Amino acid sequence: MNSMKIKKGDKVRVIAGKDKGKEGEVTRALPKLHRVVVKNVNVAKKSMRPTQQNPQGGIVSIDAPIQVSNVMLVCPSCGQPTRVGKREENGKRVRFCKKCNATID
Repeated sequence: MNSMKIKKGDKVRVIAGKDKGKEGEVTRALPKLHRVVVKNVNVAKKSMRPTQQNPQGGIVSIDAPIQVSNVMLVCPSCGQPTRVGKREENGKRVRFCKKCNATID
């Protein structure tokens, strides 16, 4: 099974679904489920019971996971959504942008 090419902290653009065209930062990666949680994308409402941390309770908005195939990484150097490749540089595996060939990390 291939590892995910998108990590926590990456800037991504949604390419499919109800939030198509939105950009945001990955707040969580769930590799076993092939999903990522993107800030302000796929927002769902959740009823919260009053607790000591949240005495008010009520309905809150949370960011739900989205399929990793529905997002593309936005390259930090060229600013375009791009596919990601992996290569070895100085004995270390790094990700690179397939459009501008710049290393991502």
